[in-house]
Amino acid sequence: MTPAARNGAPTGEVPVPAPVLRELRWWDLDAVLELERALFPEDAWSPGMFWSELAYARGPRANRRYVVAEADGRLVGYGGLAAVDGTGDIQTIATARDQWGTGLGARLLTELLSAATAFECREVLLEVRVDNVRAQRLYERFGFAPIGFRRGYYQPGNVDALVMRRTGTDPDTDPDPDPDPDADVDPAGATGAPPGSTAPTAPSDPVQGT
Repeated sequence: MTPAARNGAPTGEVPVPAPVLRELRWWDLDAVLELERALFPEDAWSPGMFWSELAYARGPRANRRYVVAEADGRLVGYGGLAAVDGTGDIQTIATARDQWGTGLGARLLTELLSAATAFECREVLLEVRVDNVRAQRLYERFGFAPIGFRRGYYQPGNVDALVMRRTGTDPDTDPDPDPDPDADVDPAGATGAPPGSTAPTAPSDPVQGT
């Protein structure tokens, strides 16, 4: 698929440049929070939650990696990973609505998995809404497999979360060279445990195994 087609531009027009991924810094938080509230109106993270995560993103004991995607000076996506005792946890990953189906979710996920490799994680966990089939397909392409459920994890809607895990040290890139853009992550794709919690090494209460 050509870049123009992936970005929805008619043949012959100049392709829209792909968003640039970079580290999330404190001065990005206003834009991140604006997008967070637009995508997660019922359970958006607070400013304090993001500040708490960024406190562990730099320095000799850093165990977080947060990235943003920028396009034409606008923040259009973000994602974060926590690493504790050899286990990575995708804390959050989201893309602006006008980026759905462009492959940006896959790029953000690739970046977070690369960070998990750098942190020497033996496995990576994430939670995804049980009704978010598109995001589940994306994660499956990256080697994630279901291992259990967290009942009523997403509140106030009381929606269950499917817990997925990726193990091993396979290449941390999307194995499909020409993925279906419709399988890209949507904003409810992954929201990990609340900031400040540790990533579990195995399913435990309130996780029920499959």
